[in-house]
Amino acid sequence: MSEHLPVPSEEGLRRCVGEIVDFVDADGWGRPPVMFALVPTVLLAAEEPSLGDQLDQGSEYTPIEQDAFPDDVEGGSPALDEFLATTSWPPSVAGCVLVQEIVVLPPSAETDLDDALVPRLADAHAADEAARHAAHSHPERRDARLIAAVLRDGPSQCLLQLRPTDDDDPFAGIELRTYENVAPNLVAALYATLEPGDDD
Repeated sequence: MSEHLPVPSEEGLRRCVGEIVDFVDADGWGRPPVMFALVPTVLLAAEEPSLGDQLDQGSEYTPIEQDAFPDDVEGGSPALDEFLATTSWPPSVAGCVLVQEIVVLPPSAETDLDDALVPRLADAHAADEAARHAAHSHPERRDARLIAAVLRDGPSQCLLQLRPTDDDDPFAGIELRTYENVAPNLVAALYATLEPGDDD
């Protein structure tokens, strides 16, 4: 079977991410983070023949939504970092995608964040809470989804979807943006979940 598994590629990952974005967007905004395992479609079809009619045989990977995170796991929270640090996937999982809602601020907001953080830098937890509060209460904030995706021994993608405003065209399609060096620590943490464990 291994010779029939897909070769990790940007195109295969991009197609799967698009499917996930459409799925998540259909549920609207204000949702907790969600994780998807990416399983090679040919492998899933071989192990679960009953799913044959439900699988997109033209897609290299099939995303499988995972159980909800614990209640204390929020986008960008320390609990999410800890959860990822203790998560590992079996060899059958070829990659994973994390979708979380975040707050995006303009570059001009940096001074406001610094003012909120400086008095609390001695306490990492307090500084994190202060930064989150300052970001969420900033008048120029924009809600967004951060979509981070990686393939085992393959490429990664990190995309932003800004939440539409009242002025945006309600019939416009989903716009995904990419920026250089977005969330490198998160991407590294997702790759780490795919590293072989002692039992592999």
